[in-house]
Amino acid sequence: MTSEHRRLGSNGAPSHLFYQTRQRRPLVDRAEGIYIWAQDGRRFIDGSSGAMVVNIGHGNPVVLEAMRRQMEKATFAYRLHFENEASEALAAKTVEYTWPGMDKVFFVSGGSEAVESCLKMARQYAVATGQASRTKVISRFPAYHGSTLGALAVTGYTALSAPFTAMMQEMPKIPAPTAYLDRDDLTMEQRGLRYADMLEAEIQRQGPDSVLAFIMEPVGGASTGALVAPDSYYGRVREICDRHGVILIYDEVMSGAGRTGKFLAAEHWPARPDLIALSKGFGSGYVPLGAMVAPDRMVQPVLEAGGFQHGYTYAGNPLACAAGLAVLGEIERLDLVGNAARMGDLLKARLTGLMDRYPFIGDVRGKGLLLAAELVADRDSMQVLPKGLNAYDRVVELAYERGLIIYSRRTRGGTEGDHFLVCPPMIVTPVQIDEIMAILTDTLDALAAELNLPVAA
Repeated sequence: MTSEHRRLGSNGAPSHLFYQTRQRRPLVDRAEGIYIWAQDGRRFIDGSSGAMVVNIGHGNPVVLEAMRRQMEKATFAYRLHFENEASEALAAKTVEYTWPGMDKVFFVSGGSEAVESCLKMARQYAVATGQASRTKVISRFPAYHGSTLGALAVTGYTALSAPFTAMMQEMPKIPAPTAYLDRDDLTMEQRGLRYADMLEAEIQRQGPDSVLAFIMEPVGGASTGALVAPDSYYGRVREICDRHGVILIYDEVMSGAGRTGKFLAAEHWPARPDLIALSKGFGSGYVPLGAMVAPDRMVQPVLEAGGFQHGYTYAGNPLACAAGLAVLGEIERLDLVGNAARMGDLLKARLTGLMDRYPFIGDVRGKGLLLAAELVADRDSMQVLPKGLNAYDRVVELAYERGLIIYSRRTRGGTEGDHFLVCPPMIVTPVQIDEIMAILTDTLDALAAELNLPVAA
């Protein structure tokens, strides 16, 4: 038996599983609301909703009952053999959250699949409408759009993509709109336009007839730490895409399903995308579920040209869709989009208040309950902390030891920089935010002591 097989978990048992690292975690026992208990009795606050997934909280009885009812009828029905009521109902409900014309839904099992579906729909639409020269999808750096090779090709996160670059058709990138880092005389509105105009320049560089689509996260995820562009950015991007016939794809895998205080983050601005990728909070962790939402004007030419040459075994699974429909029902019944907006304002104010005590917090950003704090060596210059400190990893571990789960990644393209995200379920209350902040403050005190970072008196 190798040393890897002998590596023991908290219950003393070896594991034949592997994931991303050799790190072991305790065995989960149960979860309810915003809390998760390990089998050893420890209680954790799920301050990141898993990976920004469990929007409605754990153990919702309405969703569990809807799943039980569906399990008693059918757990699987292949889409080429049967339609099912749950998927039809979920599709109808999903388009209610968009706008006129966005009236077709293609179900998948996760975020990478949702992004892949958008990329393939864009390409097949171009082919079906006589624009076969369009093959390039421009994206941003940093950005994260998934782990499959197609989604990874538009991902801008070096640590994740570098081993696979030789295996895929890497797509062109433009800088993400990190206007908060700029040290110039421009207003935020002017910076937003400048970043958007980088898309225009890249389209010209690639050749307008070769550019198929532009994909972006309207509010950034883990790769940028809840990055929000200046308001001027979104409308200018829409104008540029319209001018060149470029399909605009919004990756709302993390920002959708109410997390930013709107059901879709796209609703914060008047500019609208052509295709939307949804997952994570869309199924809220109860089942693997995601979707592409598309306009009929794009779907019909593809179907008329021979059909959408794409699919997944579990697309439109009745059990998954029954759970998803119940999740959307709970979001409405409990006004969780509204609560995400209200609690997001409160939590963001509390996180921003930490900057008075901790000079190494350089920025707090995000919308609703998709929030992040960036850790820096110098707030004025936004110089990153020394890479070897691994501050992004240490803050997560120190919080975990204290019973708080948060999420982190490298801020500057995956190779350096540090941020952590605080994104509790959308059911969170003011009292629970107090609980989160108490543990987080203790965590940051411990981080400062361990890494010799300054703390204000």
